[in-house]
Amino acid sequence: MKSLKSNSLYAAIALVIAEARKRSFSTVNTILLETYWKVGQLICEDEQHGKKRAVYGEKLLKKIADQLTLEFGKGFDERNLNNMRAFYQAFPIWNAVRTELSWTHYRLLSRLDDEKKRNYYLSQSIEAGWNSRTLDRNISTLYFERQLPVVKGAPDSQKHTVKDPYIFEFLGLSQAARHQERAIESSLIDHLQSFLLELGKGFAFVARQQHIVTDTSDFYIDLVFYNYHLKCFVLIDLKTGKLTHRDIGQMDMYVRIYEDLKKGPDDNPTIGLILCTERDETIVKYSVLAENKNLFASKYLLYLPKEEELIQLIKQDRKLFNAGHADPEDHDEG
Repeated sequence: MKSLKSNSLYAAIALVIAEARKRSFSTVNTILLETYWKVGQLICEDEQHGKKRAVYGEKLLKKIADQLTLEFGKGFDERNLNNMRAFYQAFPIWNAVRTELSWTHYRLLSRLDDEKKRNYYLSQSIEAGWNSRTLDRNISTLYFERQLPVVKGAPDSQKHTVKDPYIFEFLGLSQAARHQERAIESSLIDHLQSFLLELGKGFAFVARQQHIVTDTSDFYIDLVFYNYHLKCFVLIDLKTGKLTHRDIGQMDMYVRIYEDLKKGPDDNPTIGLILCTERDETIVKYSVLAENKNLFASKYLLYLPKEEELIQLIKQDRKLFNAGHADPEDHDEG
C-alpha cells in the first residue's frame, strides 16, 4: 500500500499547515520582541529624567515588576525588566531589530558591550542559522576573537576562515588522556554538525582520508572540506603532538598536489590547515608557514577553558601568527 506521506494531497495539506505555523510563530515572536523593546524604551526614558540608576533599580523597578507579575503573570519580573532595558540600550532603533531571532538570542546579544562583536554575532546567528544554544556556546568560547585574518581585502563576511585555537569540547574526549589521531578524526566525523559550526560559515564536508594518486605515490588527506564563501578547498591534517617541520612540509605538498589534480578552474587557491596540540615558535617563524599565505597551523583543545585562560591563549597565539605570516591584516580582538 502506498505510504500516506507520499500522497500528493497529504503533502499539500501538510505544507499549508507547516507554513501557517511558521507565520504564526513569526508574528508572535515579532509582537513579543516589540513589546519588550518598548518596555525597555520606557524604562530608559524614565531613567533619563534625573533618577539615579541604583535607586531606580533597587526600589521602583522592583515595585513595578511585582505589580506587573500580579497582573500579567510570568515574564515581567525584575530580572527580565533589566533584560528589556539592556535590549533597548543595545538596539535603540526598532527597525534594526531582526525578528528572525528569538528573545533568548537578544538577551545574549544585549550582554555584549562591544558593538562590533554584537553585530557580528547577530549576523552570524541569522546567516548561519545559529539557535540560541549555539550562540551562547560561541560567545562563551570567544568565537569572534579566535578568528584569524586569512583573506586580505575580502569583505568582512569572507575574510575569516581559520580560527586559533579550535575548541572541540563537544567531542566529550578527555584532554588528559592520550588519543590517537584516527580516534579524534572519527569523533569529529561522528559530531560533524558541531564540527562544521566550529569551523565557521560556508563549510561543506567533502571527504575523510581522501585518496590522492600521483604517478609514483599514494597519499591520504585526513579531512577535506569546501568553503562556498571563499570558493576553495580546505585540507585539514590532524596531529596529536607538537607541530614539526615535517608536518608543515607534508601539508605544503598536499596543497600543491590538490592544486594540480583536484582544484577546478573556477576555484580559488586551496587552503591547508594543520591542527595540532602544541606549536614551536621557531618552526612557525622560519618554516614555509611564513611564506605561504594559504598554509596555517592552529592549536585545538578538547575542553572548554576558563575565559581568562582562553583570552591569554588567544593573545599568545596571535603573536605566533604574526611571526609566521608576514604583513597580516589587523584584527580587532575587542
